[in-house]
Amino acid sequence: MEKTSRAVADYKKLAEKALKDLHLNRETPKGLFEPIAYMLDGGGKRLRPVLLLAACEAVGGDAMDCLPQAAGIEMYHNFTLLHDDVMDRSPLRHGKPTVHNKWDVATAILSGDAMLTKATQLITDGIHGAVAGEVLNVFNDTAMLVYKGQQLDMEFESRLDVTTEEYLEMIGMKTGALIAGACLIGTILGNSNKREVGMALYKYGMKLGIAFQIQDDILDTYGDEKVFGKPIGGDILNDKKTWLLVEALGGPSGAELKRIIKGNELQGDVKIAAVKKIYDRENLRERSEKMLELAVADAVASLDSVREDLEADSYDLLKDYVGNLSCRVK
Repeated sequence: MEKTSRAVADYKKLAEKALKDLHLNRETPKGLFEPIAYMLDGGGKRLRPVLLLAACEAVGGDAMDCLPQAAGIEMYHNFTLLHDDVMDRSPLRHGKPTVHNKWDVATAILSGDAMLTKATQLITDGIHGAVAGEVLNVFNDTAMLVYKGQQLDMEFESRLDVTTEEYLEMIGMKTGALIAGACLIGTILGNSNKREVGMALYKYGMKLGIAFQIQDDILDTYGDEKVFGKPIGGDILNDKKTWLLVEALGGPSGAELKRIIKGNELQGDVKIAAVKKIYDRENLRERSEKMLELAVADAVASLDSVREDLEADSYDLLKDYVGNLSCRVK
């Protein structure tokens, strides 16, 4: 029987169904599982499970065979978001109250712990032997990179001397690692013998994650609020380390920018305008877009290195997915 060609929307539907089939709202005690179901119902692109499923089929596997792993990787991702919200004291996510805001901090921590355990169970659900061990090792190694990236991000909050190299290393761990891990796990599940392909798709995922973060950095300052889905300028108001801020701090206007941050006198739109003026003076929008394009090019190069080993439709899907990123910031 001829293999069915799937689009990103098809993979997303499969991921949504895998999550729905967990029937978390039926689990007890309700106080533990209702916040988990609420968190997973928050929407989003489902990027990580989509890439896991696509990577599986890219090497000849069947996405239907790794739906638990797709649900597990999305469960883990949302676990990190839930705990991030607690650490950042964020009141909203996707326009809805965060779990610790809707319930309380203790509930958010415990439900997050349950999400981590459930994700670990799902990652090896239905697979056995060497493949199960390899998948679990990738998952655990990926999780540790995410935690390291989060710690660096927290440490960067009190520093004004973060270098571009340090920033890229941090987002590679915090954002890129889980996307890369999803691609590698999908490849192992699709064909565990294609190790070279798996590593190429891992590199693809890492560069895709870095590109996503740089894209968000650009959009938070220069994006359209209606498209971006949240107020523009939040990173500037919170002095959040972004590619633009780190580059500006290390540039000719660094001293002026440090005075704005340390002085804490400018607020709201006035502060946003003052910092954007510096960014514009340093041509940082164009420079950041070039950085994004480099990350996209590196991701495509990783794909191209194993193109002959990938299903043609899957290659096109993965290439188009990363290629569309730079279009959103133009």
